[in-house]
Amino acid sequence: MGALLKVDGVSKKYGGKQVLDGVSFHIGQGRLIGLLGSNGSGKSTLMQIIAGLTPASSGDISVMGIPTGRETKNLISYMPDRPMTESWMKVRDAIAFYNDFYADFDMEKAREMLDFMKLDEKSGVSILSKGMNERLQLTLALSRNVSLYLLDEPIGGVDPVARGKILDAIVRFYREDSSLIISTHLVRDMERIFDEVMFLQNGHIVLHEEVEHIRMKHGKSVDDMFKEVFGE
Repeated sequence: MGALLKVDGVSKKYGGKQVLDGVSFHIGQGRLIGLLGSNGSGKSTLMQIIAGLTPASSGDISVMGIPTGRETKNLISYMPDRPMTESWMKVRDAIAFYNDFYADFDMEKAREMLDFMKLDEKSGVSILSKGMNERLQLTLALSRNVSLYLLDEPIGGVDPVARGKILDAIVRFYREDSSLIISTHLVRDMERIFDEVMFLQNGHIVLHEEVEHIRMKHGKSVDDMFKEVFGE
């Protein structure tokens, strides 16, 4: 089985600042992957390039063997770190909007997720708490039937109880033949769901390993390893 995602030599410059510098990695199917780094390490930029929203300065990316472009947008569901919904919407409007916009949107799955997340379709988006809003964004992103899911800081600013619910939902509702890349700096909260992790530091991938391998080889949790590498 070939790689679901191939990233080869991807660099990105904004003006004189080198945000990503020769990033390369391959990811197979059925994987939950943590993209870990401190704030400002280039995680969001890398996600946006993979999603086809920002061009790389150099390098190549392919999803299911197809170079990133118009075709791969149908293979990727991207949840940015800011809500994609409008303040006038009710939850059901947001779901209807996604259903109209994406041919691969699964309405049945969306309703099942809303129920699991305890989200009321009649609630106004503008009055949702931060945690409830994250649950809604996650519902929208995971209800698409695609090959690759990119979640940018899905539990940022969410209280610990809500975090647990969001992680449970990710594990329960992602498709097992797809893969999911989740960027976060909240490593301790999230490491239990990851199959493998990548550490992004100063625009470079400085570590890409199976979580079990880190625990066995280094005798450390991912969080301890992260603190050691990033000095946090």
